[in-house]
Amino acid sequence: MPRPLRVAIVGAGPAGIYAADALLKSEAAVEPGVSIDLFERMPAPFGLIRYGVAPDHPRIKGIITALHQVLDKPQVRLFGNVDYPNDISLDELQSFYDAVIFSTGATADRALTIPGVELDGSYGAADFVSWYDGHPDVPRTWPLEAEKVAVLGVGNVALDVARILAKTADELLPTEIPANVHDGLKANKALEVHVFGRRGPAQAKFSPMELRELDHSPNIEVIVNPEDIDYDEGSIATRRANKQADMVAKTLENWAIRDIGERPHKLFLHFFESPAEILGEDGKVVGLRTERTELDGTGNVKGTGRFTDWDVQSVYRAVGYLSDELPKLPWDVDSGTVPDKGGRVIEAGAHLQSTYVTGWIRRGPVGLIGHTKGDANETVANLLADHAEGRLSAPAVPAPEAVEAFLAERSVRYTTWEGWHRLDAAEKALGEPQGRERVKIVEREDMLDASGA
Repeated sequence: MPRPLRVAIVGAGPAGIYAADALLKSEAAVEPGVSIDLFERMPAPFGLIRYGVAPDHPRIKGIITALHQVLDKPQVRLFGNVDYPNDISLDELQSFYDAVIFSTGATADRALTIPGVELDGSYGAADFVSWYDGHPDVPRTWPLEAEKVAVLGVGNVALDVARILAKTADELLPTEIPANVHDGLKANKALEVHVFGRRGPAQAKFSPMELRELDHSPNIEVIVNPEDIDYDEGSIATRRANKQADMVAKTLENWAIRDIGERPHKLFLHFFESPAEILGEDGKVVGLRTERTELDGTGNVKGTGRFTDWDVQSVYRAVGYLSDELPKLPWDVDSGTVPDKGGRVIEAGAHLQSTYVTGWIRRGPVGLIGHTKGDANETVANLLADHAEGRLSAPAVPAPEAVEAFLAERSVRYTTWEGWHRLDAAEKALGEPQGRERVKIVEREDMLDASGA
């Protein structure tokens, strides 16, 4: 009797879980069946949804409900707190599985090469996001001494960072933020937050809903300079072709023409300002220098040679995420991705047998969470084609219990899907006395204990 197809997925965020879902919905799941193990270096699953989405976005966190339905399936197991390659290597994975899919995402900041990035007070947005989302591997405190803050970038991460800096701690208290984050935000001195974009309103990468939500806070006055509302032929073409870009531009136009109100915290959205240098004294940030840009007719911009120095005491760089290189896999340094063709990992022009990628590690950190579904479907379709045509390498020990024995022999303290339910219940119990849905547990050991690892 043929055994089920054994697949390991490294990374239990949305991309990995979507890949598991695609496998479960395939013909192979019917005959001979599929057996899927998800390996996650964090004690809890859900990746960027748990550690990348701002806590005041419960709507996005609702995606977890759909992901639960996949992980609830009996063909799927979760091994949390298992780190690739330190706890299990590629060769070891391939000894247990017919195929391995990597879906490890992106957690680091893409570099910004301007003078002054090394100054005290210059921060990567990814590090700040990890702090306010209660990531166990970052410090428990964050310096929030600056009264005037700059955020570089015009994507949703820049909006999240700006919004968290501009809101009051008590506004965020109903969310799942841990106690250390609430205490840190209570000490936040920021009264002005300035967001800078190199191009114009039509080129901003904000989601329309995320942008509008900025204006919902009773404490944040969103301000747009009317001089920054400018379009060329390329910008007009973008608005005509892209409904979201048009909605973003309309929202910005409306904010530019209204009177400035009395809300205590000011959040300025600046366009056509290209960061040129972070200014410092005695090793600390004291300002930001930008060069004014102008449209060139195509929707791109060129420098004007006119510079402005902005009085800020800290700068957050939200110019994109970057994936961590994965040992034993080929790597494209420029894009920060694993080279692939249709999800098949490509090394020296050939498919690295039985090895696949999906999500941000495959195509870079672009698009919204749901966009990784298409990646997963394509990758899984090619994996199943390789299986049907006998191109996968047969594992030496395909029995599911062999993996548990291996991790036990290595003394890896791993969590399970049942353990996630225990952690989930523990976090909800912490929130209940305060009338909150949950309070996130931060320390890795505490997460492992709550999970019964």
